[in-house]
Amino acid sequence: MKRILSALLIFGLLCPVCRAAEAPAVSAASVVLMDGDSGRVLYEKDSHTQRLIASTTKLMTALVAVESTPDLELCIKMKPEYQAEGSSMYLKLGEELTLRELLYGLLLASGNDAALAIAGGCAGDIDTFVAWMNQRAQGLGMKDTHFENPNGLDGDTHYSTAYDMALLARAVLENEILCEIVSTKSITVAGRNLTNHNKLLWRYDGCIGMKTGYTDAAGRTLVSCAQRDGQTLICVTLKDPNDWDDHQALFDYGFETWSNYQLAREKKVVRTLPVTGSLLSQVDIVMGNDVWYPLTQQEQVKALYTLPVCVTAPLTQGQLAGRLTFCLGDEVIGECYLFFGADIPDNTSNPSLFGRVSDFLMGREANCGLSRLLSVR
Repeated sequence: MKRILSALLIFGLLCPVCRAAEAPAVSAASVVLMDGDSGRVLYEKDSHTQRLIASTTKLMTALVAVESTPDLELCIKMKPEYQAEGSSMYLKLGEELTLRELLYGLLLASGNDAALAIAGGCAGDIDTFVAWMNQRAQGLGMKDTHFENPNGLDGDTHYSTAYDMALLARAVLENEILCEIVSTKSITVAGRNLTNHNKLLWRYDGCIGMKTGYTDAAGRTLVSCAQRDGQTLICVTLKDPNDWDDHQALFDYGFETWSNYQLAREKKVVRTLPVTGSLLSQVDIVMGNDVWYPLTQQEQVKALYTLPVCVTAPLTQGQLAGRLTFCLGDEVIGECYLFFGADIPDNTSNPSLFGRVSDFLMGREANCGLSRLLSVR
């Protein structure tokens, strides 16, 4: 049976100081403020209610397009069925544009015609592309979302939630091509001067883009993203008449209230373990990766690490030694593998009888499991 040892330690040096801020009052029907790296919801209001999402739909259109069609220089010809009402890139029948050019028209000018051209050009027909959109939504965990078209025009079976759209925004952030496009303020493509509809790119320091939307029925919809001091926040508002101000207030609240705490640092020594079978008597145990998580000043994270009490040579640097798990209450918020920090050869001389008895009595020959609880804050 493995021996279990528990103890409390403090990692105070890993934690910066932040001050709490009061949550702002917002005018949106549905809101979510999410940490982009961890996915933690920092603020929400009616975030799981299904609503019309207008042109923020085009984030999924763009994501499916670049994932299904890596060749951004693919030429797509404008057809009559790609014409659409509402916002437009003003594509002409017979005109050919690359997928890259159409993506700029989709995400900056919010072209409904560009959305249809992308769908048809990538999938062969629009219905197939919309089916891909719904499949991708399921894969992202967007449980309360269904798409009817690639441009966001109102439909009885076209809806999402603030929370689901934040999940979509996280996926967009992972795509370098889309990150570059949504952060572009203005550009000239295919003879057209395009200006991004997202005014937060000019109004809020640190905004890196995303997508606006509007229809009479949906109202104003907005997905935005901002970065500060290495932390990324995502904000989604649906049916919000004051979205520009609300997003700025929510970003300020998020950055002021939740600092991005470093719970683990790659190659940082966690502890040392005794070694048998070698002239080297101990080995460092190091963290295998960084772990960051947004926390208020009042929250306390506990970390449970599992390691053997002692190890036997030979050991190889980088060899798996154990695992470190971070918990906030009963919720696991991060994990980190632990590795041996050095090579340990099995070059010991034959121990004396006294030495073997001494090792046995001290439990050094027993490869017992060790779990230890650490209070991070």
